[in-house]
Amino acid sequence: MNSRPVSKSGARRGVALPRSSLLVRIAATSPELRKSERAVAELVLAQPGEVLHLSIAELARRAGASQPTVARFAAALGFSGYKEFKLRLAQSLASGVPFVHQDVGPHDALELVATKVFDRTIGALINVRNHLDPAALKRAVKTLAGAHRIECYGVGNSGIVALDAQHKLSRFGVPTVCYVDTHTMGMAATVLKRGDAVLAVSASGRTTDLLGTVEIARERGAEVIAITAAGSPLAKVATVTLYADVPEDPDIYAPMISRLAHLAILDVLSVGVALALGPALSRRLARTKQTLHDKRIDSPEL
Repeated sequence: MNSRPVSKSGARRGVALPRSSLLVRIAATSPELRKSERAVAELVLAQPGEVLHLSIAELARRAGASQPTVARFAAALGFSGYKEFKLRLAQSLASGVPFVHQDVGPHDALELVATKVFDRTIGALINVRNHLDPAALKRAVKTLAGAHRIECYGVGNSGIVALDAQHKLSRFGVPTVCYVDTHTMGMAATVLKRGDAVLAVSASGRTTDLLGTVEIARERGAEVIAITAAGSPLAKVATVTLYADVPEDPDIYAPMISRLAHLAILDVLSVGVALALGPALSRRLARTKQTLHDKRIDSPEL
């Protein structure tokens, strides 16, 4: 892919990432790291308070890695270097956001499975809510509300979220489509133009076909809103990024919590766009509601 300067919502060039729980972000990013970088991540997750007092050389020694590996680990999370990483780690720990990592075990009773799934989901949603960047959210709403056309992109599990985005946004009177096939979305991106908007959804932000399509959309002049993990390639190439850092183990089950977090962000965007469009939209939605009412059987009187 062609290189592109990171947007104002990006993580590099001195622009701070949102102050999300950094431990959650590390856990979510860890499966994508190289083996040596993963060793650094595991040490940070196990002893975050102690890492605050370690030099880069000492951290490398304890993790059994090299200093360049520690630097690459920090860069993979979107930081300019080890110094910025430690600063953000200190801020994250000081914020008091708990780090709860409860994986479902093979011998867990069903009632415990339910408790763990619900607790992790609730905790993840609260974390994402607490760290949504208001400036990025405002810019995303403004982009969608003023778009001539909206295209929603997602692959695999994220494709389901993209379809939901198309369902929500299409009611606002803006031509909105969704593509989940990588060949089709690539072709569609080539005919976008300035004033159009793309909503790209990816839990990892590392799907190569999606990244290529987003690059094409940017080259055509379209604005790209990404819902993805902080520090990911997709976050860096998008015009504006809404971060959803959710740790989950895809080796145990298909990603679920990230999907719910993405859907919640979409609900926020939808309400924001509705408010931005004002009274005219209210009248249009009233007609839509009547259309749906006409397709339903009246409930019996009690």
